[in-house]
Amino acid sequence: MSSSTNGNSQRPVIEVDDVVHSFKGRRALDHVSFKVMPQSLHGFVGPNGAGKTTSLKIICTLLRPQFGIVKVFGHDVVDEQKMVRRKIGFMPDHFSTYRQMTVYEYLDFFAAAYGLPFAQRTRVIDEVLALTDMEGRKNDLISGLSRGMQQRTSLARVLVNDPDLLLLDEPASGLDPRARIELMEILKALRSMGKTIFISSHILPELAELCDAVTIIDKGKVMYSGSMSGLQASTNEHPTWRVTLGSEVDRIVDRMKGLHGVVDADQVEGRPEYRVSYDWTATDTNTLLRGLLDLGVPIVGFAEDKRHLNDAFMDLTTKGVK
Repeated sequence: MSSSTNGNSQRPVIEVDDVVHSFKGRRALDHVSFKVMPQSLHGFVGPNGAGKTTSLKIICTLLRPQFGIVKVFGHDVVDEQKMVRRKIGFMPDHFSTYRQMTVYEYLDFFAAAYGLPFAQRTRVIDEVLALTDMEGRKNDLISGLSRGMQQRTSLARVLVNDPDLLLLDEPASGLDPRARIELMEILKALRSMGKTIFISSHILPELAELCDAVTIIDKGKVMYSGSMSGLQASTNEHPTWRVTLGSEVDRIVDRMKGLHGVVDADQVEGRPEYRVSYDWTATDTNTLLRGLLDLGVPIVGFAEDKRHLNDAFMDLTTKGVK
């Protein structure tokens, strides 16, 4: 697979501007606006029914917006559909019904649909099979694959035309923990190749370590769009870090609470592991770590506690059944 490039690295890959769309009188998208920058891994997060799939269908030209403008690499999704489709790969949340094909036949069918000549199809299919670690399953019937293997096959299909932008709708839905982790590693590899990835999910912490930016949508409205680090500043939640010590230290919780900017500290389940929350307006992560080191305690682990992202998500979205 080739690495993707963009002539103007500052130009958004996706521009959604004031989009409105309704179904049978129900407004699915209510003046939605956001941008996705080049070579980012951008999460699109919201409760079920928030408008994620409708947005994705509009971006990938499967649905026309009733109001507003959407551009992909500067091309209007209504007036320049062919240009947009050459640049994107869309992976829906459910596997397409080609279950009696083998994996190789399935990929060859789509490569031919994209107009790739036979010799090039063989090379491209081998590349995407290697990238998705499906080489050993290429002669298997799709109907006999696990959910995780079917998701990998679907991702391989998305890659046969070497798109610059991947649009993935709930790709980890229904996967077991191992399959989910393996899929996320594949997405990281694709990003390192220069791809821009726009991935929807209803689980924010699932994307926290993967994405550099996120858009949160609820009841058709954008509640937040920006960097993952900026999400913290948009809420009243305090960032929290897990600090693991090599051994128990007397009165360490009280000593941690005495550090500048720390608002709370507690021990986790009786182990030498502690959650330390701090006021981001008064201090920063480097100062917090330096203060902990100055306490002279044996720190063996220092990692962000993603639990606060759940709090931020709940703070931005509406309670109750959608």
